[in-house]
Amino acid sequence: MTMPSIDEPTSSASTAVGADTAPGPTPTAGDVARPRWSGFDSSWTISLFGTAVGAGILFLPMNAGLGGIWPLLVATLLIGPMTYFAHRGLSRMVVASPNPNPDRNITGVVRDYFGETAGRVVTVLYFLAIYPIVLIYGVGITNTVESLMVNQLGMDPWPRWLLAGLLVLAMSAVMLAGQRVMLVVTQWLVFPLIAVLFAVTLLLIPSWTLEGFGAVPAAGDFAMSLWLMIPVLVFSFNHSPAVSQFSVALRDRYGESSVTKASSVLRLTAVLLVVFTMGFVWSCVLALGPEGLQEAKDANLPVLSHLANVMGIPLIAWLGPAVAITAIASSFFGHWMGAAEGATGIVRTMVDRRGRFGDRSVRIGVSAFLIVTTWLAGVLNPSILSLIESLAGPVIAVVLYLMPMYAIHRVPALARFRGAASNVFVVIAGIVAVGGILLSFLN
Repeated sequence: MTMPSIDEPTSSASTAVGADTAPGPTPTAGDVARPRWSGFDSSWTISLFGTAVGAGILFLPMNAGLGGIWPLLVATLLIGPMTYFAHRGLSRMVVASPNPNPDRNITGVVRDYFGETAGRVVTVLYFLAIYPIVLIYGVGITNTVESLMVNQLGMDPWPRWLLAGLLVLAMSAVMLAGQRVMLVVTQWLVFPLIAVLFAVTLLLIPSWTLEGFGAVPAAGDFAMSLWLMIPVLVFSFNHSPAVSQFSVALRDRYGESSVTKASSVLRLTAVLLVVFTMGFVWSCVLALGPEGLQEAKDANLPVLSHLANVMGIPLIAWLGPAVAITAIASSFFGHWMGAAEGATGIVRTMVDRRGRFGDRSVRIGVSAFLIVTTWLAGVLNPSILSLIESLAGPVIAVVLYLMPMYAIHRVPALARFRGAASNVFVVIAGIVAVGGILLSFLN
């Protein structure tokens, strides 16, 4: 599936914005030409892919498949453009900022665009969009390892408080070791993850069946299934926690060309996610059928852990938990960064505006908060799909889909991005995702 290349800004359009806002960096001859693809771009593509591939994707087959294959087919066609255009809009808010300060991430840029009050609101929303995902990973990693111990290793389960604590501390230790260590670990995890996801997709092909999926649902049921699927789709393909730092890095490296370069990287990321993720989802759905998907949902297990327990294929019995653990860990790192960034912003802008606490004290406090609450989530074991549907998906939709489109409509510095059909598409997708939570409450 290829992403449409429409409404890309031109260099002349970018210079016209100067009349409406503070002057940005002056473009040079090197800025005007589209820069060639580099290892820097490939590294960011892998990092963005790794941030998106996590618990959402491993739980997506249950939510998507239970609605039937026809809503799933429509979702497959929609999720690529939704992912690309939404993340591109968020990136444009940062790369098009007239403030060249390298510390100006998404929360800082919003303060520049809308003022301090709006900046605080967005900082809170940004935190709420990412923090629940960190909790979800605490639940997912604990359930996955516990299932591996019992079903594949034949061990007695450890006390949940101990198992969750050790796993959360192990993942947190990578983050506390520093960003460079985290990036190295993530890149080492992502390449095997892609290979194994593809291998499992192929291994399940002999088990495919259309039994239970044959009937075309009524129009009302079809619309309802698709609507309830959207929040989980938004969550599963979300890599916004890394988009802020990605955009800052591209702005510093490519200057005026960062807008088109960001589009190229985000387009490739979306294509990779659609190919590997939806291929995996379709294979799981066709292999398990509606009854198997419902059993996996009731067990609150990633779909691969359930496959390992019921398929009777020795290779999948070991690959399933390995992929689940790797996917959760690789995505946990990127979301920890986003949650820590949001929590630090809340402390600095709302709790400690006078700067009484040093940076080191704030980092320690934020890290301790994330570790303890993620551990508690792993112990309490709430329903992961309920967390996705009721909180993470809709809040992500507001921050990722609606806020950038509002900024493009209102902020002079972003005027060159107005008038595109893709903007209307993103707004509609965001409204549908937010409405999905209201619908789930009514149901």
